[in-house]
Amino acid sequence: MKRRQAIFLLGLATVSGGLAIACSNQTPNTANVGGGTNSQELTIYSGRSKKLIDPLIQQFQQKTGIKTQIRYASTAELAATIQEEGKNSPADVFFAQDAGALGAIQKAGLATKLPDKFLNQVEPRFHSPDGMWVGISGRVRTLDYNTKLVKPTDLPNTVVGLTEAKWKGKVGWAPSNGSFQAFVTALRVSVGEAKAKQWLEAMKANDTKVYENNVQILEALSKGEVTVGLVNHYYLEELKKENPQVPVAHHFLNDVGSMVNVAGVAILNTSKHREAADKLVEFLLTPEAQKYFAEETYEYPLADGVKPATNVKSLAEIKTPKLDLSNLDDLKGTLKLLEQTGVL
Repeated sequence: MKRRQAIFLLGLATVSGGLAIACSNQTPNTANVGGGTNSQELTIYSGRSKKLIDPLIQQFQQKTGIKTQIRYASTAELAATIQEEGKNSPADVFFAQDAGALGAIQKAGLATKLPDKFLNQVEPRFHSPDGMWVGISGRVRTLDYNTKLVKPTDLPNTVVGLTEAKWKGKVGWAPSNGSFQAFVTALRVSVGEAKAKQWLEAMKANDTKVYENNVQILEALSKGEVTVGLVNHYYLEELKKENPQVPVAHHFLNDVGSMVNVAGVAILNTSKHREAADKLVEFLLTPEAQKYFAEETYEYPLADGVKPATNVKSLAEIKTPKLDLSNLDDLKGTLKLLEQTGVL
């Protein structure tokens, strides 16, 4: 196993309750927005990057007068840290890159129920059924394709279709990428372990081409190295901004192949500043904040009434299986399956 994969596995194993990582002794990468300390200072653990979040937090502080202390790290590492710290965690809010980590915190009993006024702003599929976390922005898995090499009518409707002989050597994927692994976790939850294994083995046997990440897949698609590729939707939106003529388009599947994952927030049961934490969640769901995510990352805004920044298919039109995103927390099991099938 490659070193990076081993580190990733270690972090995720701890998220799902398997291992303990002594993260509490690490020096936090913090940004004190506004400086100073008072009763309204909010501690945020953010799996989203400082570059993305900091401008938004500045706006939050200016609007509310609430100061923030932010610890940045990977979502898996922070989820592990919260579990390690337990009741002694200083964190008020966990801002995670994916729903699986939020589900892990929920299952560990470390999140508190959010007010219905927040939950009701997004579709039920984008918040915890128990109200323990809420999605802030969304990303869709797509089967992007080279428009010069294949007609839309010849594309499959499900990921199973990619195992047919006509797609041999024509598909690109990135098994070491976190977004692909989240998709495989969703596949396991949706169709079961045995069928997920069967699909991975069939894809490997069909000479699916391996790339490091979604960007490399898009580059391969634009050059015609592969005909179709499994990616997140916003990478093509970013590429089109630089090159509007790129011969690549989205195709949305009718199964878990076009699952919608979310970045979202949970308020921890260790929070000593619940009122301020509620105000942060409220702010992140405002049209102003939702528009920020749509324009900065091309993610889907999840709150009612806010449109995507580009002309992508609406979330209402995307068919996805009924899936509790909280159950995407077993990434350790996904990595084990990817290794068993030789995909990793």
